Amino acid sequence: QVQLVESGGGLVQAGGSLRLSCAASGRTLSGYAMGWFRQAPGKTREFVAAISWSGGNRYYADSVKGRFTISRDNSKNTVYLQMNSLKPEDTAVYYCAAKASYATGRSSLTGAYDYWGRGTQVTVSS
Repeated sequence: QVQLVESGGGLVQAGGSLRLSCAASGRTLSGYAMGWFRQAPGKTREFVAAISWSGGNRYYADSVKGRFTISRDNSKNTVYLQMNSLKPEDTAVYYCAAKASYATGRSSLTGAYDYWGRGTQVTVSS
């Protein structure tokens, strides 16, 4: 079992930045691909970014490309999402997810992931 806990969310003005963290316990994350997803009120959960187990491959949704950066520190069992140039439409609950895989391809489907955190709220005011 892998337990994931997100942190770093909050209220920020448009154009600002936040860094989300996802801390894992239970198992080392070194054998897991990781993803960030988000869900706004009344909408389905959507893919934001993913990173392969080694950190060598990263993928982004078109809506965040160039503004968000996913990274990981396997020695700390933590994954990060640096969010810059935030927009009101980025407002959502952000979830991290883990997928037991050494594959390097893009995993953007929620059903591909084995473990989920409870989420952290990000609110961007205009």
